[in-house]
Amino acid sequence: MTIAPGNARRDGSHLYRAMRDVVQSMDDTLPGKFEVTKEGIVHDMMSPGGPHEVTAAHVSRRLERVMPDELLAHNGTPDVEDEPEGIMRHPDVMVIAWADLDVEGSVDPRTVVAAIEIVSRSNPENDWVGKMRDYPLLGIPIYAIFDPRTGSGAVFTDIHSTQEGPRYAVRKNFVYGEDVTIGDWTISTSGLPRYDGPGSCDDLRPGAS
Repeated sequence: MTIAPGNARRDGSHLYRAMRDVVQSMDDTLPGKFEVTKEGIVHDMMSPGGPHEVTAAHVSRRLERVMPDELLAHNGTPDVEDEPEGIMRHPDVMVIAWADLDVEGSVDPRTVVAAIEIVSRSNPENDWVGKMRDYPLLGIPIYAIFDPRTGSGAVFTDIHSTQEGPRYAVRKNFVYGEDVTIGDWTISTSGLPRYDGPGSCDDLRPGAS
């Protein structure tokens, strides 16, 4: 039986809402971060504290020192969500206006100035692959990745259309110790922590150079 496009959209929206409800019910009971993508639920088993959280705190504070007062580099709740696309993500840090954060429920991703992720040890592909796909689809104009495994990262800008959907056209790599520019603001990456132990130098970045 052929399903009309309208029914398909409604079925997809129903499935998305069901996954979102599951994610929200698990957020306070299980460790890690839960997100929803077109492929299903993503569970990132990041550990509280340590290099991941310290990096997010440093980046947030350094950005807020140079940004205008009407913006903040927020590293708490809520999520960013686009129900028609079936995506709910939770940036480690998002640059957003105070007025756009003052909403009930999830933030409209198209009000986010920049999304910043700190790569986790447990699921680096979520940041380097999944969010690289989802953030331009959500209309977030700037995406910055800090990778404590390698002491490096990249800033992605200039969304453009491709056969696979919207993608970032410009990538600027950096290594820890250099200054990095995110939007209109430049901050230092000196002193950012690295992961210790085996695998800390693994580099799963697509197209890394």
